[in-house]
Amino acid sequence: MDYPIYLIGYMGAGKTTVGRLLAQKLGWHFVDLDDAFAEINGMTTGEYITRYGVEAFRKLEKACVEKLSELPIQKVIYATGGGYPCWEDNMECLKELGTSIYIRWSNEHLARRITLSGTENRPILQNKRGQELLDFIAWQMSGREEYYSQADHIIDAPLAQGSPDDNDEQIAQHLYEFIKESQK
Repeated sequence: MDYPIYLIGYMGAGKTTVGRLLAQKLGWHFVDLDDAFAEINGMTTGEYITRYGVEAFRKLEKACVEKLSELPIQKVIYATGGGYPCWEDNMECLKELGTSIYIRWSNEHLARRITLSGTENRPILQNKRGQELLDFIAWQMSGREEYYSQADHIIDAPLAQGSPDDNDEQIAQHLYEFIKESQK
């Protein structure tokens, strides 16, 4: 397995939560690319998209990933933005930079997880609820699955019945064991 590790998947898949838990278990660094984007560019991804549009955001998001890849640390877990792998050659770049892992959920599970966490900080999902949210996720996933499925590894969720926190912990533990095994 090549380092660093990039967690990919749709909004609400748990990339940030799982990434933090996994990095803690491994004793590695963790970087949420949305947070890094905000730190580098002085505004959140949502603010940037609202002000300048998705296309301009994607260009700067890619530049952010490239800038971070130049840092001299390898044992890092990155949580990408949900759309990052689906723009231009980003999926190929991730595979060149390290190992990509897709956290795959059904559309119904994603809708439930997003509803629980709220849509306030997700500009493209604001005011979407219930069937409208599910339909939107299904529509986006129909175009994104081909990119996500190019990941080096895919983990199908949920791994446990219970709360989203239980599932995120189970996924982090599963990935921890997988990474430890691959290091042998």
